[in-house]
Amino acid sequence: MGDGMLEKISQAQQGDAAALAVLLREHYPFLYKYLIKATLDPLLAEEIAQDTMVRCMEKIRTYNGSSAFSSWLITIASRLYIDRKRRWKREAKWQQEQAQEQGIRRVRWRFESRNLEWSDVLDALSRLSSAQRMAVLLKHYYGYGYDEIGEMLEIPSGTVKSRVAAGLGHLRKELNEDEI
Repeated sequence: MGDGMLEKISQAQQGDAAALAVLLREHYPFLYKYLIKATLDPLLAEEIAQDTMVRCMEKIRTYNGSSAFSSWLITIASRLYIDRKRRWKREAKWQQEQAQEQGIRRVRWRFESRNLEWSDVLDALSRLSSAQRMAVLLKHYYGYGYDEIGEMLEIPSGTVKSRVAAGLGHLRKELNEDEI
């Protein structure tokens, strides 16, 4: 983290609303891109990103610098998403499946409408459980270690390893290649 970033964080922690606004604006695109991949639902990703920003504003004084600021935000966002998923478990299974299908269609449409290719990997990722998808993304797309991911998701690092291994196994079967 550069000195400018540390200074903004310090100012934000002391109640400087302008510094906090700059911090959040600078980190929003990174956070949103992570959530798009984790949720496969642009509307949900936007909602959770905004909830994360609100939580960050409320908790900025608790940020202690032991991890990168972006990692702190991903941790908050991941936990908000996991909490949301827990609430959804109370809903009927068919409603969840329909929402997931609509989310996949929205992401596919969004990629195609921007002339971006809907990759086989993203298609295969959409068929993993959200727990496996998040673990695989954090490990292999964002490069976090198993212990870091475990802390972010509040699960043992061994559970992270097994989710990553299972997720990669499913992806390899789906893709029938060494693309991943």
